[in-house]
Order: sequence, then C-alpha cells, then structure tokens
Amino acid sequence: MRYPRLAIVDLETTGADPSRDRITEVAILVTEGDTLIEQWSTLVNPGMPIPWRIQELIGITDDMVADAPHFAEVAAAVRERLAGNIFVAHNVRFDYNFLRAAFERQGESFHSPALCSVKFSRALYPQFPRHGLDAIIARHGYAISSRHRALDDAQIVWQFLQESRLDQADEAVSRAWSRALSDTPQPRLPEGDLEALPECAGVYVLRNAQGHALEIGRARNLRAQVLGLFTSHKADARAKKRAAGVQHVDSFPAAGELDAMLRELQIARNEVTAKPRQDAAWAWRFDAQATPILQLVELTGGDPLEWGEAYGCLRGELEARKVLRDIVAKHRLCPRRLGLELGQGSCTSHALGKCLGVCSGKETAAQHDLRLLTALSALKLRAWPYPGTTIFAEHDEAHQRSAFHVFDHWCHLGSFDTHADAADCTARSKRCFDAEKYRVLHRWLAQTGHGAV
Repeated sequence: MRYPRLAIVDLETTGADPSRDRITEVAILVTEGDTLIEQWSTLVNPGMPIPWRIQELIGITDDMVADAPHFAEVAAAVRERLAGNIFVAHNVRFDYNFLRAAFERQGESFHSPALCSVKFSRALYPQFPRHGLDAIIARHGYAISSRHRALDDAQIVWQFLQESRLDQADEAVSRAWSRALSDTPQPRLPEGDLEALPECAGVYVLRNAQGHALEIGRARNLRAQVLGLFTSHKADARAKKRAAGVQHVDSFPAAGELDAMLRELQIARNEVTAKPRQDAAWAWRFDAQATPILQLVELTGGDPLEWGEAYGCLRGELEARKVLRDIVAKHRLCPRRLGLELGQGSCTSHALGKCLGVCSGKETAAQHDLRLLTALSALKLRAWPYPGTTIFAEHDEAHQRSAFHVFDHWCHLGSFDTHADAADCTARSKRCFDAEKYRVLHRWLAQTGHGAV
C-alpha cells in the first residue's frame, strides 16, 4: 500500500502527565508515500525544572532549554506541519495528549486522525512479544545516535514504516494500518493509566477533570474493554465526546460476574445524589370478603417473608396503580373490588360493559379473583429457590480473588472475601429487600452453571 500524507511526531517531556508536565522537545517528519517532505525539530522551554531522572534519561538539561522558545512561540509552526496530515507516533496517545494540552493552554483546540505505530507493529508482527521503540530497533537492527531525542526517534518510526511496507504483503499492511488508525480523540490520561488496568472482571468509572463520573460500566476484562472504548477506528459521536472528556479512570476488580454486577450497582448509587427509588408490589389478601382484594406493599427495605404472595416489582405507587388499571381494563375486572374506584353497588365500568359484574352479582367473587390471579401471574415475584440463607461463591484463579455473596429470600446480606466471614454474616443480618439486587441475582442465576456453593 502507499502511505498517505503523514506527520510523524516525537516529543520529549518533563514527565508522563500532560495536565502537569510540559514539552521539552518537538520533532515532526512530514512524509507522503516513500518521500520525506520535511523534517523539523526544536527544543522547547517547558517553563518548569526538568526532573533529574528525566535529564539523565533523555539528555536534555535545564541549561539546554533555558534559551529555547516557549511552546507559544512555536505553536504556529507545529500546527502548520500537522495540518491535514495523519498524526503518527510510537504510542500515539502520549504525544497526542501533550500537544493537545499545549495547544489548549494557548486557547486553541486540536484534533487529528491518529495512528499508533506500536499498534501497527503488534498487528503486523504478532509473533513478537514486544513492540516498544527499543524492541523495534533491536529487532530490525536499526542504528540510532541519540535514543530519546525527538528527531532521532521520529526517524526510527519513519524507517520502520517504510521497511514494514516492503517487508509485508500489501493486504497485511493495509489490515494493520486499519487497526492502528483512529479518528477517536485520544483519552486525556497520564502515560500508563490505561495500560495498567487489570485483565480481569470488574467495574470502571470514567471521570472528567472535575472528578465527575462520565460513564460507569462493567467488563469481563477491564483492560481490554476500557482500551477498546478509546481505540476503535469506527467511533461514533458519543464515543468521540466521551474520549475527549475523560481525564481519569477508576477501576474496581471483581472476582466474577455477580461480584462485578453488585459493585457496579453500588458504585452507580454512590455517584448519584438522587433520592433512592421506592419499589412497590400488589399483595394478595386471601380474603374473599375483603375489599379491596389486593393491597399495595412497599418492597424497598421490607422483608419478603412478611408479604405473602407479591405481584410486580414496580417503581412506586403511581406505576403500580397504572399497571393494575391496565390489567383491569384488559381483563374486564372490577375496579371497585380492586380499590381503584370508591362507592357501593355496580361500578362505572360495568355500566360501560367493561366489567363482567362481580360488583352487581353477575359474577362470583371466586370467578373474578381467579381471572385476576391469572392476569397477575406474569408479575409474580419469583419464589426463593433455596431453603433459607444462601452463599454464592466466585473465584478468579488467575488473579487469586474470591467473593462470597450472602442472600436470603433475594435480600443481599453482604459480600465478603472469605467463606468464614460470609457464614458469620448469616446469623446476624436482617433481610432488607432491594429490587435492583433482586434483578441482578435473578439474571445471574438464570445463566448456566450459576448457583449456591
């Protein structure tokens, strides 16, 4: 394949955090196809001391940058060389974020399609375990005079791209290029934050500069899923907006899927200050002479053993009454017997032909209530499938992580790291129903292989 017009970039900086550290050197190679159109570099005064460990690593000292231009003085020259080109760098997120932050400090925005030559190398040479610049230099036998100086490192990337195109079939190069190219804004995260995420199940929280949660999600593999949020080359507008705003990622490893589901629910609740939802259900009174035959019970915080048979797990009284009215209308039930209409004698629905007449003696209470039970059956809360308090265990052998979740009649009594702590919990915890945890456990148990220890 023929490479499009590229701006191959390499930066040296005072550290790894683009929000705190600054650029000390910029190099840009402008290329198209096989042609090097221009190579340009300059030292940059960072306006802050360069840490000694960085000076020793890259060879750029405070004295060397003392008389160098500040970024504001070279910003126009940098933008001119980047404009209209694909931004290429080895671990592109690092260089891209630093330049974006530098432009934003000048009151300017910056966005460009970007290609990571690390990802390009991984896709094109999957047989090799390492793809850092040192590994590529050793693998291909490249000579370099000043490793960790911007221009020399950029030239190595250009040499690697050229030789890879000649070394591999066009189809393989095109496929690797597609995988490494992204139009999604690079996440504004310090170097290594995403790479340090664990490869296990868990929950992630994407945060903006103010620490507010932008997204909370659950993953079977935290590292793969979160990296995927920022590296897809088919990103939609929502993904681009998310990537542009993220500046920190919190991760919460879990022992398994149920552990992750419960953690996600709790984290989401901790992030929201809204009043907790009060779920409700209709409970059967089992008294043919009683009117109404159903009574509304509040589920949240209640004990399921005190409800008898409950129907629905509904979002408060308003939704509960709407659902019941819909059932009454669909099955020609009596709103008066169900407490939806006050008064004596025939209900208004019977006069309209919408009630079969239990209120006027045309239908027995037993017949009416049997039809009601049939209509409500789809809403009935699932019976607890165990004799009593039950422990559900999860183990992640690869990461030596375990979780023991204690439930009793769908009520979550607690989650623990050891079976002994979980067993101790069963004797001293009170049942408090939580509709969302009921749904979480219900979904988990529905999957093959899930159950109690």
